[in-house]
Amino acid sequence: MGKDLKARIGESLKQAMKDKDAVRLSTLRLINAAIKDTEIALRAETSGDAEPQPIPDEKVLAILGKMVKQRQESARVYEEGGRLELAEQERGEIEIIEEFLPAKLSAEEQAAAVEKAIAATGAESLRDMGKVMAALKAKYTGQMDFGEVGPLVRARLG
Repeated sequence: MGKDLKARIGESLKQAMKDKDAVRLSTLRLINAAIKDTEIALRAETSGDAEPQPIPDEKVLAILGKMVKQRQESARVYEEGGRLELAEQERGEIEIIEEFLPAKLSAEEQAAAVEKAIAATGAESLRDMGKVMAALKAKYTGQMDFGEVGPLVRARLG
């Protein structure tokens, strides 16, 4: 993949400053702040190592996925309240954040991924659902909506 995700976000931030793109700049700053918060929390967990560890791409993807979900929820609430300009603003931020996420899997690809995860974990019943979901999250963070996939896994194991 070349550069890590955090570096790509940093470069985009610098470009947004040069382009004087205020919306993009503020969204990228929010992403950077969320990444820094996670790095600080990770450092605290690892007994405050003197040398901060680089945050892995999987963690950055999880942060970005969470940010998209938050904005989708906000946009829905704004729409219900008739605040369409605010809903549009949230959607604009979602587009910027999604630039850094891998492409979403199609319904067929999601179903195939679920089958693979079930086979790989040896899952046989609903009690194994956590193992399957963990395997999917490890491999497909940012590529699928786990809220949609959960019922799929449940139906397959049930």
